[in-house]
Amino acid sequence: MDTPIINRVAQSGIITIDPVKFSPDQNSYAVFDIKEYLFQGMLLKEKDYRAALKEKDWSNYVSKPTAITCSNDAIIPQWAPMLAASYLIAFTNEIKQCSKNELIEHLMLQKINNLNLADYTDKRLVVKGCGDKVPQSTYVAIMQKLQPVALSIMYGEPCSTVPLYKKKK
Repeated sequence: MDTPIINRVAQSGIITIDPVKFSPDQNSYAVFDIKEYLFQGMLLKEKDYRAALKEKDWSNYVSKPTAITCSNDAIIPQWAPMLAASYLIAFTNEIKQCSKNELIEHLMLQKINNLNLADYTDKRLVVKGCGDKVPQSTYVAIMQKLQPVALSIMYGEPCSTVPLYKKKK
């Protein structure tokens, strides 16, 4: 018997949301790391830092959300990120003092916040799990954004889900 295989998941009308797709492209943001300007990896010399910032090629930051951070475990004076920001302001309109991962999380949350709700209204949704590179806050933001319009929201894979929300009739 040649009975065709039927993909019931595809026929169910369930929309799968993969949180990884909200991750920004590596070239769409920038990180300014003060670590590069530390003397012996521990100390920031004001005169040297000022001179280095004047000579820096800032073209890699044009129109990119930028994190100002220090990835080294050094005590940085409060004015140091401010001085970097004073240069960055001419090249980008979004500057945050945070780690690279915090900037990525911020950008992911922005994308979720900008979702077109009409695409998800009265739909059955599955939020794909097991995203290693996905902050937990992303899952919570998806829930907060889509629950008011979705018919139902589940977590996992379409073939094996955990129900999270179902609209009451």
